Amino acid sequence: MTVDRRIEGRRESTQMQLHRSSLADPEPFWHAAARAIEWDRAPATVLDDTDAPFVRWFPDGRLNTCFNAVDRHVAAGRGDQLALVHDSPMTQRIERFTYGELLDHVALLAGALARAGVRAGHRVLIYMPMIPQAVFAMLACARVGAIHSVVFGGFAARELSLRIDHSRPKLILTASCGLEPGRTIPYKPLIDEALRLADHRPDRCVIWQRPELAAPLASGDATWDAFLDGAEPAGCTPVAATDPLYLLYTSGTTGKPKGIVRDNGGHAVALQWSMPNVFDTSPGAVFWAASDVGWVVGHSYIVYAPLLNGNTTVLFEGKPVGTPDAGAFWRVIAEHGVSTLLTAPTTIRAIRKADPDGELRAAHDISSLEALFLAGERTDPDTYAWLLDTLEVPVVDHWWQTETGWPMAAVCLGIERVAGKPGSCGLPVPGFDLQVLDEAGAPVASGTQGDIAVKLPLPPGSLPTLWQSDEGFVDCYLARYPGYYLTGDGGYFDEDGYLFVMGRVDDVINVAGHRLSTGSMEQLVAAHPDVAECAVVGIADPIKGQVPIALIVLKDGAIRRTEDICDEVADAVRSGIGAIASLREVAIVRSLPKTRSGKVLRKVIRRIADGQPYEIPSTLEDPDVLQQVAAILTPPLMPGAHARRNHRPVR
Repeated sequence: MTVDRRIEGRRESTQMQLHRSSLADPEPFWHAAARAIEWDRAPATVLDDTDAPFVRWFPDGRLNTCFNAVDRHVAAGRGDQLALVHDSPMTQRIERFTYGELLDHVALLAGALARAGVRAGHRVLIYMPMIPQAVFAMLACARVGAIHSVVFGGFAARELSLRIDHSRPKLILTASCGLEPGRTIPYKPLIDEALRLADHRPDRCVIWQRPELAAPLASGDATWDAFLDGAEPAGCTPVAATDPLYLLYTSGTTGKPKGIVRDNGGHAVALQWSMPNVFDTSPGAVFWAASDVGWVVGHSYIVYAPLLNGNTTVLFEGKPVGTPDAGAFWRVIAEHGVSTLLTAPTTIRAIRKADPDGELRAAHDISSLEALFLAGERTDPDTYAWLLDTLEVPVVDHWWQTETGWPMAAVCLGIERVAGKPGSCGLPVPGFDLQVLDEAGAPVASGTQGDIAVKLPLPPGSLPTLWQSDEGFVDCYLARYPGYYLTGDGGYFDEDGYLFVMGRVDDVINVAGHRLSTGSMEQLVAAHPDVAECAVVGIADPIKGQVPIALIVLKDGAIRRTEDICDEVADAVRSGIGAIASLREVAIVRSLPKTRSGKVLRKVIRRIADGQPYEIPSTLEDPDVLQQVAAILTPPLMPGAHARRNHRPVR
């Protein structure tokens, strides 16, 4: 059953109308969207669901993703338009590439790959920092029909070895080092150790030697320049729309790699559709996704979507704070004329913490900016309001996952500029039949929290399966609620059809039989004027089952007594939700433990507070932060205590 969220007497937005149409008759909707892609053989069939739940979009179509992202723009006479801007505060260098220059680099690398025996269907592992060669590598693989598997540069050797064994790449493309503020990370020792641990042996490792650090070559290694020497530029190899474009590994619960598969055809159609419709951006405009190519945001909205749409995309090798200060993002927007920025709420909170009054923003002319999109973590209403006041442009909190590859919920600015709502990620995006389900799998009424799921089939661009694990795909995503894809997030729709994602399902805690959302508590904590960011988790309690605790990071310049701040935070949660939500602990920390993509490690915080063993994630941004949090949350936290404050701010 699909819940009809239209309200009698209230105008249905254009986005809601289009969304309803896309679900009622998906094949004409996606057939029209597919016309924006150039096909070697146009698909006659839009959807093949004869093997449901494994569905195939555009199964008889053939295309090349690289051709659509690069070649067709050059052929259309736009070869002199900027395609890629690489801005690196780490090296103090800026590089710019037109579409014509991008084509030259990509075609030559593709020719070298082909000369090395890389063919359609082969895997190529890319382990690189935020440099242009990472983009060249992804597009060159797509050009010859190879399947790229990008692993975040600097990833731990053990995790890298698991991905090598699981994807079995023919080649590894890497760089000599990555750069972080105050340190250089050699990549070659990590690769050598990963290969020592792995069973699979790639044919060779090709290394881009950065000026900051040269990597020693082992037997069989080649420098990037030597690998390209004498190669002839390669043309585009047409592949089936259902052939994989890339594998992207994401966190799993079994300890085994979980390889998200992205196909060529559905991916190109969905991302091309999203740029004008969701992000309201046109060819030639400058689009900046402030992420990393190792994450799904980097795949979708640094590389493929902007280039498919003919935008100029920005590749930024730096930090929001510290390269050199909290004005770095505003400088990039001003210098390159960015019209659309996509980033994470944690990034904005870090900038706000360092520059709460927006003085550094005022020092730059960011009049080119037309919209800001946020994803990766829930945007608290206080941060949302600060952005609206500071930027005076539309701020869109939207929601999607590695698995879906593009937004599931958003205010689609290109369809209709309706108002957003603080705390909400907007309306369902056309193609995604989002439902909130109870524990029995039945859709719930507006205002009722439950598990967020997508009624099958998933639209184009979403994962069709997991790499070499159809059974794992079903078990992980489809088994809990037959006929639905389980997102793993919980939330609710309001009476206007806006979706509120309150956090991961395992972030809902049970206090004395009451199911409470830690996301709702975080919203109240984050509203405190001295709090820059926060995390609320549930910890074990022998009497109540679980009780909430809060970690808070204070804004720079906060001078009030920490005791008063902690009291006010605890009182805000108690008065906002009820005595059942009384915080056991309010701890002030210097920073929250996060992954490099900005996700707060709530599960790790919870295990630390419970005194349980925990694994340090390979994607951890700053190990020192986790150690400091562990020192503060040394268990046991006294059963029965209420809001025991920790008055020791970390220095």
